[in-house]
Amino acid sequence: MTKNNNLYAIALITSLFFLWGVALNLNPILIPHLKKACELTDLQSSLVDSASYLAYFILPIPAALFMKKYGYKGGILLGLILFACGAFLFYPAASVRNYAFFLSALFVLFSGAAFLETAANPYITVLGDPATATHRLNFSQSFNGLAASLAPLIGGVFILSGKTLTPAQKAGMTADQLNTYLNKEASSVQIPYLIIGLVVLTVAILIFRKPLPEIIEEDLETAEDHKHTLIQKIFALLSRKQLRMGVFAEFFYVGAQAGILGFFIRFSEREAGMGEKTAAAFLTAAALGFMAGRFSGTFLMKFVNPVKILATYCMINIVLLIIAVTLHNKISVFALIGVAFFMSIMFPTVFSLSIRGLGSKTKLGSSLVIMAIVGGAIVPPIMGKVSDLTSIQYAYLVPVISFAYIFYFAYKNLKVKELEMVTAH
Repeated sequence: MTKNNNLYAIALITSLFFLWGVALNLNPILIPHLKKACELTDLQSSLVDSASYLAYFILPIPAALFMKKYGYKGGILLGLILFACGAFLFYPAASVRNYAFFLSALFVLFSGAAFLETAANPYITVLGDPATATHRLNFSQSFNGLAASLAPLIGGVFILSGKTLTPAQKAGMTADQLNTYLNKEASSVQIPYLIIGLVVLTVAILIFRKPLPEIIEEDLETAEDHKHTLIQKIFALLSRKQLRMGVFAEFFYVGAQAGILGFFIRFSEREAGMGEKTAAAFLTAAALGFMAGRFSGTFLMKFVNPVKILATYCMINIVLLIIAVTLHNKISVFALIGVAFFMSIMFPTVFSLSIRGLGSKTKLGSSLVIMAIVGGAIVPPIMGKVSDLTSIQYAYLVPVISFAYIFYFAYKNLKVKELEMVTAH
């Protein structure tokens, strides 16, 4: 490939990082929005995260098998088609205002995203000089961080109406008036997701027309490894305490991240009396704090043991969550923004600790840690149930348990001095 063609291919693959970043970070907007439009409980609204992260849990292995047969380009194209189909399904889902339809659309969309994420990370490393592969991957991942910052802002402007009816206002409406209001709220997602779907299809067409190199992967398994089934290999790996603890730590981390950000707007409305658009602006500040924490934390790790930083950040987040649960007004919201900052380095640090010393088993071990993001499908519903039974404020005690376990994991690894950091999720 010529240098110009190479740059064009890198731009196309880099756009994938931005696309799935936008979709995933619109969830904290969708949770309060669909709660209002479909008249849901907090537990029901949390299933937005469950549908998304469940796809990430189920699809990586099928995606890898598909790409082994049809290549990475084939996997990317299928991922983009699924992604676009999921986005387009938002239009009829909003028309009938059916929550199960919305969840199905999300599952299809994030099934596509799982294909893209499985393929894009290794693909970007072969598009150019091997010596600069890590630089290219970090550059592309920065667009994922950009998407995380922009998505709440975009969603707050184009999806949230800023109008939430009180129970008394609903009671004073006729059935037709209430239905008209709810239908209008539901319809606000149609154009944004239609645009997302069209953009994704455009990228798919461009990639389809572009010749891209195939990745030839080295088989690092021994002859003995080939004698065992995949299930046997998985159980053998999970018998290693370090990896097993790391899988649980990543489960708790992703669950905490999804729950903290997913209920952020709801929390801000209830505890600080904010309107949903103002709360969305504060959510954008939390996303920016997350990105700032990632850059500053990565820089700090050049001088301080990463494991000690992980343990310290866990303790700080436990304190900040206790402040958020016990205090009120904007102080509690600012505490959650602080949590976003300090949890930013946890995914890559836990990941790197989990797969230390796996040797030829690193690839499968990494897959198991990635699959632990199913925590994002399980922890938010627990928070939703606690909120329904008590209050949204007390629901934020659930992530305290998550950070306490991650602290324990870090404590058990304090003797580790250096880590080869992976790119953050």
